[in-house]
This record gives sequence, structure tokens and C-alpha cells, in this order.
Amino acid sequence: MLTRSAAHKPRNYRRLECGRTQLEVSEELGIAQSVISRLWQRFQDDGNVSRCYSTGRPRVTTPNEDRYLTVTAKRNRRSTASDLSRQLSSATGTTVSRQTVYRRLGHISLYARRPVRCVPLTATHCRLRLAWSREHALWTPQQWSCVMFSDESRFSLQSDSRRTFIWRAPGTRYHQENTIERHRYGGAGWLVWGGIILGSRTDLHVQSVTMTGHIYRDVILEQHVHLFRGAMGAEFLFMDDNARPHRANIVDECVQSEDITRMDWPAYSPDLNPIEHAWDMLGRRIAARQPPPTCLPELRRALLDEWCNIPQDQIDNLILSMPRCCKACIASSRRHTPY
Repeated sequence: MLTRSAAHKPRNYRRLECGRTQLEVSEELGIAQSVISRLWQRFQDDGNVSRCYSTGRPRVTTPNEDRYLTVTAKRNRRSTASDLSRQLSSATGTTVSRQTVYRRLGHISLYARRPVRCVPLTATHCRLRLAWSREHALWTPQQWSCVMFSDESRFSLQSDSRRTFIWRAPGTRYHQENTIERHRYGGAGWLVWGGIILGSRTDLHVQSVTMTGHIYRDVILEQHVHLFRGAMGAEFLFMDDNARPHRANIVDECVQSEDITRMDWPAYSPDLNPIEHAWDMLGRRIAARQPPPTCLPELRRALLDEWCNIPQDQIDNLILSMPRCCKACIASSRRHTPY
């Protein structure tokens, strides 16, 4: 509107000097009276009605200081915005706010995100993961339909707060520098075991104690796995990881006596096991319950109910995604995958 007023400046000025009121000029030109009043006052003060342009508030940081923030954040990705602000002040004397740090890093697509938590991998683990993925990458859905994927997980009333954040760019979530490797933590709560197979699943086994070889043989194998082996016959393939209770001598003897064929499994590869996503589904369902479980008996009932409520087609999709999972492992140079 100021630009339009400037264009009409001589005519507006003459009309006002001829005794016309500001309201009359405003209605005639279709310009707000406040604009006419402001321009007229400015013209009387200094004879000028042109707009005064401003470059805005100057940037607090220089390009070199922006690069310093970038390099520091990439070298220590767990630094908080406050940490980076203090380091910048110590190095250059420039004081900036946390929000300024967020904006500067956001300009180069670095954002604060929770790191992926993965189990630690050695060179041997990576080599075995690659070999397994190459062997199974071209398996057909018919072949995968014979595999029962199984595992344990632990659920508690209080989950990990996961307050640690890192600086990373979009699409780099599973890059090695953006992951935190740690062994599984068994907190208080319920230990559960389950198995999934194309078109079906086992009942959920819930217990309060650590899994042992005797429990694994007497409960898991004889009460759950044995039923599927009998129904499917010799083509049945059982996947369990290399945890110590799974490989106890009494367990191996039971597997042989029941004629259960095990799938070879690379150590430290939970990301290759589709049941991990089933545990995520179960955890989200538990968290969404209203009211949420407040004691261990309530949590146990919720686990049993929600396990049965997971749609089978979602479980089937997890199993049918195994070829993509294998290819992702190969593409990631044998390290952690998004699966």
C-alpha cells in the first residue's frame, strides 16, 4: 500500500493542500486513511514519502563461526545445542542462543534426532551377516513361508526415556556414526517369547524369570514349536538366535529328537529378524491402552490380549519383506539395516 501511495504522492499532496480532507482523499483513491495521514505527516516533516528499507537485524555469527558449529557438531554428534553454544563462545567470544545453534545447523540439514540403538558388531559378525544375506536374498515367498521366526523380548511398566540426541542429516539414520551400540538390557518386567510364521503365530509365553535351557526345552520347544513342526512336516524351519539358553546341550538334544531343522543364524543380528517389528507393534499397542497398565499383573494381561490383536496380515508383511531386508544388509556393507 505504501508503494501505491508513493505513486500518487503529487496528486495526494495537491488535493490535501487544496483543502480536501484526508477522509475524502482516502475514499477517492481507495487507500486507508491511516496511510494518507502517515504519508502526509512524513511529507510535512522532511518532504519525503519514499519507503525506508532496512536490511533487518544483522546475523550474530559469521560464516567462519557457522562452519565452526558445523564441524564441532559432526565431530561430537551427542553435543547439545547448549554445549555447542558454550564451545563457540569459548573459541570465538561470540555468544549465541540455543535456538541460533538449531537454526545454523538446520541450514545445512543437521537436526537433533534420537540415535538408533544397535548391538555391537565385530568384523566377524559383519562377514557372517553378509554371507547369510547373500544366501537368502533370492528366497521365494514359498521358502519363507516355511520359516518360524522366534525370539524373546522384555516389557516393563517404565520404558527407556531415551533422552540422548545426536545431530544428523535426513536419510542418515542408520549410518554408523549415528548409531549407539549396546547390549540388550533386561530391566524389571515380563520376559516374553513368541514365534511368527506366514499365516499364523504361536501363543505368547510370558514369564518373570530369565530364560534357561530347561525352560526353553520344556516350554518353548515342547509346548509351542513341536505343534508347528508336527503340522508342517519336514519342510518346517525353525529360526532362533544364538543365545546361550537356545544352544544348551539339553536343547540341542531335544531339537534332534523332535527332528526340528534349525535355520543357521548370524550372531548379533536382531535387525534381520522380522519378529523384532512384531515386538514394536506389541509395545505400541500396550502404550496406547487407556488406561495404561499400572502393575505387573495388568501388564501381563495386556501383553496376552494385544499379542492376539495384532492383525495377521501385518505379521505376514513382515515375513514377506525378508528379501528386501537381506538386500538392505548387503547394501549397508554388512552393518546395521533399517529393518
